[in-house]
Amino acid sequence: MISVLDPRSSSAADPLGVEEVISCLRQRWRATYDLQLVVRRRRLYLHVMWAYLEQQSFPMDENSYRAHLAEVLDVVNRLGLAGEVRNWLLTTRDKPRLGKALSLQLQLEGPESESLLNEFLV
Repeated sequence: MISVLDPRSSSAADPLGVEEVISCLRQRWRATYDLQLVVRRRRLYLHVMWAYLEQQSFPMDENSYRAHLAEVLDVVNRLGLAGEVRNWLLTTRDKPRLGKALSLQLQLEGPESESLLNEFLV
């Protein structure tokens, strides 16, 4: 069976889409977990939170969740890190659980990386 986020089926340079990520989350963990961008000590992280869309207490409806996810993925794609995030979502061995998010430091490389990162670290 080919994974929704199979690196062989999409180029690492292809942008991540909302449907692609939702399908991956549901396939991997059977839940549509919340994704958040977090800034700590001038570093940017992508967190897969323990809250998920299917929970009664989840603060967003499906349309709001999709809009929020699109905003997160827009940042990831504009930073050129879709391939890294795609690979991480496919290969991480951990699972979000109450009180513990999964965390990926988004690392930029190259001479323009500092100015690009500054755009998102307001």
